[in-house]
Amino acid sequence: MPAFGESPEGTIEILNIVPLQGPGGIIAPSCDAAISLAVDEINYGAGILGREIRTTNIDGGRQPHEVAAEVSALLATGMVHAITGWHTSAVRRAVALAGASRVPYLYATSHEGLPDELPGVLMLGEHPAGQTVPAVHWLEREYGVRRWAVIGNDYIWPRQSAKAIRDSLADPVAIVLEQFVPLGLPDFSGFLTHPALDLADAVVILMVGADVSRFNQQYAATGRAASQLRVSPAVDENVLLAAGPEANQNLYVASSFFLDDRTSDGRDRRARYRRRYGDFAPALTSFSNATYEAIHTLGALARRVGSLEVPAILDALDQGLVLETPGGLLGFRGNQAIQHGYLARADGVGFDIVDRIA
Repeated sequence: MPAFGESPEGTIEILNIVPLQGPGGIIAPSCDAAISLAVDEINYGAGILGREIRTTNIDGGRQPHEVAAEVSALLATGMVHAITGWHTSAVRRAVALAGASRVPYLYATSHEGLPDELPGVLMLGEHPAGQTVPAVHWLEREYGVRRWAVIGNDYIWPRQSAKAIRDSLADPVAIVLEQFVPLGLPDFSGFLTHPALDLADAVVILMVGADVSRFNQQYAATGRAASQLRVSPAVDENVLLAAGPEANQNLYVASSFFLDDRTSDGRDRRARYRRRYGDFAPALTSFSNATYEAIHTLGALARRVGSLEVPAILDALDQGLVLETPGGLLGFRGNQAIQHGYLARADGVGFDIVDRIA
């Protein structure tokens, strides 16, 4: 890919933020391939606003202030037209402040749902009320779960998601154990050997990427996987593969972005992906599919609004904007995309969708 400063005139330049290191780096190859597929498909047509699009990848696995500083410097060139990405909420909040609403910012990851986003940040992923909370109550109804343990990484999304779960439970002491740990923690014995874990019927995992895989391996090694359910909104096929099939027993995953081979769109998208990259490419996963959708949503947004200027986009959102994307019609409530929520059970290193939950 050419250096950013070599960008030719007449293109739409998109900064795409995906972690290339840290726990989230496990999904980077899949996201890069999915984004490239979306770019190829859009450029094969009319591009965006009649212009070819190009992406510049930014490493979102660094400290939030480092990512924000790089984005700010690139925005200062005046050559950036949009930002998309899959990364932590801590990075998103830093980047949004650095961007100061100069360009649209399409965030493809689950988030905490706080009403303080800057104008121009479009939340394509789900918040707890549309994803994790319904999954928790589904397990209550279907399996009689009454006591919960929660483990999360120590930043805003896991903490706010845990609060949303706690606030939704009828019993104020239903969460018997709650711990927040640093990103990249190698050993979860402090949680797994805690006496209160024996009181829990199920565990909510609010961690990122490789941390989830490592936790599930250590959890399964304790022998708990056969009797204690787990649920998470932060697992894709790469996370399942890294953990191994034995570590994924009784693991449920909530998501808006499962790519189901039983649907014509799912089959067609996987077929296009395989034709583009071959059989040995990184998997097209639920997370990388979200980044694919983000690029196509940007294209649909430009077609409907006729512009990528933030004020024009905000006006369109206020008027009930509905977009036609590869995943179907997409509407918004404020800056939040209205998504269906699904619950799947891990089946080895894949998913079996069991219900629609939101």
